[in-house]
Amino acid sequence: MHDIAFIFAGFFVGTVVGLTGVGGGSLMTPILIFVFGVKPYMAVGTDLLFAAFTKLGGTVKMARSGLVPWRVVLQLSAGSIPAALITLWILKTVGPADAAIGHLMTTTLGVALLLTAAATLYKALRGKAAPTRIAVGQEAQALTPRHWSLPLLFGALIGTLVSLTSVGAGAIGVTVLMVLFPLLPLPRIIAADIAYAVPLTLVAGAGHATLGSVNWSMLSLLLAGSLPGIWLGSHFMTRVPERVIRSLLSLLLAYAGTKLIAI
Repeated sequence: MHDIAFIFAGFFVGTVVGLTGVGGGSLMTPILIFVFGVKPYMAVGTDLLFAAFTKLGGTVKMARSGLVPWRVVLQLSAGSIPAALITLWILKTVGPADAAIGHLMTTTLGVALLLTAAATLYKALRGKAAPTRIAVGQEAQALTPRHWSLPLLFGALIGTLVSLTSVGAGAIGVTVLMVLFPLLPLPRIIAADIAYAVPLTLVAGAGHATLGSVNWSMLSLLLAGSLPGIWLGSHFMTRVPERVIRSLLSLLLAYAGTKLIAI
């Protein structure tokens, strides 16, 4: 019975990701903690590899369509991956099952969910403001951030958040990219966000696996549900009121974040 519940949870999260593009970690990690009673470090480690495998297919599809701005992906990865490695080293030194680390994870996860809720609401209200294409002659400018250091700094922040909580590379990443690269069309921003999340979650997930923080059987069940869910959600993406769904999601994420901080 538990197996069916995990598959259904994966299907639900996959469908929401397909409909809205909101990062699966924002939903899956709180579900694993609150609904299934999974320890925070195990929920984070399992969800990181869950995110890596689900986003890999999306990256391949978008890369074939020529949507991925690899220069932007490299800039973010230069900050996020070293930060993830440092965070993993700290977790290994202290021990992921340590009570203090567990409290840090739940508190940081709560803050990350509140940030994600704010970013999701911002996208719901302002998501259509991004340009739909790059103007002629502005290709190089569109791929240039407001300042060269900002992608590194924000990448490092997201890399730390993702390694501690599995949250941050979805809605927060898209919002950061919209601010740093205002001339970049929204489809390419989403493609960049999904593409740079793959190596980040793979590195962080592999690191958690070496710490024993991945439940492989649970991961396989979640993926069995999420893959058809993502297909279904993306199929109906243009037929649902996206702003309404994003607004409701922001309230749900804010509620989960508040509960986690209170633990």
